[in-house]
Amino acid sequence: MSVLSSPYFHDEAAAFAKLESSVWPDGAVCPHCGGMDRVNRLEGVKDKKGRVRPGLWKCYHCRKQFTVRVGTIFESSHVPLHKWFQCAYLMMSSKKGISAHQLHRTLEVAYKTAWFMCHRLREAMRSGEFDVMGGDGGIVEVDETFIGNDRTAKPKYTKKGRGYAHKHKVLTLLDRETGKAQSMVVDDLKAKMLVPILKDNLDREAKVVTDEASQYKHLDREFTHGFARHGQGEYVSRKTPEIHTNTIEGYFSIFKRGMKGVYQHCAKRHLHRYLAEFDFRYNNREANGFSDTDRFENVLGGIVGKRLQYLDSSVG
Repeated sequence: MSVLSSPYFHDEAAAFAKLESSVWPDGAVCPHCGGMDRVNRLEGVKDKKGRVRPGLWKCYHCRKQFTVRVGTIFESSHVPLHKWFQCAYLMMSSKKGISAHQLHRTLEVAYKTAWFMCHRLREAMRSGEFDVMGGDGGIVEVDETFIGNDRTAKPKYTKKGRGYAHKHKVLTLLDRETGKAQSMVVDDLKAKMLVPILKDNLDREAKVVTDEASQYKHLDREFTHGFARHGQGEYVSRKTPEIHTNTIEGYFSIFKRGMKGVYQHCAKRHLHRYLAEFDFRYNNREANGFSDTDRFENVLGGIVGKRLQYLDSSVG
C-alpha cells in the first residue's frame, strides 16, 4: 500500500477527521469563543452551490458556525483540504523541495494557488523562536552562506562585481548533539551584527566551531571557540579533529541544491520562509528518527494561529 492511498489524501470527510484529531485531540473547540461544552456537529448543511459542507460545527455559547480550518493556515482557502494534505506530503517527502510549477501540474491548481499554498505551509514550519543551542558543553557549528541577488545593496542594471556584497546573507547555527539547524537572514556579516545573535541563541557552555573569518575572532571572549583554517586548506583541525564545519557545509549543500535547482531564485522578503522549510526538513530528517509521514504530522502540528493572507505575503 502506498502512503498516498490513505483516505485523507483523497476524501474530504476523511481529511477533516484527520485534521480534527490533530488540532483537537481533546475534542472540538470553538475558535471564536473557546467553548467546548456546548459544541455540536452539523450534518447535511449545504453551501450556496448545493454541496454538503464537511466538518461543520456550531457553538451554542456564541451561536457561531465553524470548521477546524478556522484559525489555521487553511482558513478561507477554496482548495479542498485533501489537496492541502497532498501538497504538504509532497513538500515533506522531497529532500530538496518541490517547485510550485510541479505542484501546479500535479495537484491541478493554478500556479499562483500552488505558490501560495507552499508559502502557507512554510509559515506552518516556522517555530517563531530559536532554541538555545550547545547546552552541557555541546559543539555548535556556525557558518554563513550567500544566495540570490540583494537589489537593495546593488540595484538592477548596476555592476555586481565579483564579491558577495550583492547577495543575501544567511547565518546558520548547527548543534552536533541534537543534529538540528537554525538559519536566519542577516543584513551583514560584521561582528557587531553576529556576536549579539550568537549570544542570544547559544548556551554559555557551548563550544563554538567556525572557520577563520575575522568576524568570529571576538567569540573567544564569550565562548570556547575553535576554528578551521580553510584558507590554508585545513578543513579538519590536525590537533583537534572535532574542530571542523563539515556538518554545516553538508546542510548548505542541500539548501543550495534546492534553492538553485528547484526554486531557482527568491526575493529577500520570502527567504526566511524558504529557510524555515529547509531547517524543518533537516531537523526532522531520517537521521533524527523521523519519516516522511512524521514530518507531515509535524507540519500539521504547526498550522494553528499562522494564517497568511495573499496580500500579506508581499507578492512581487
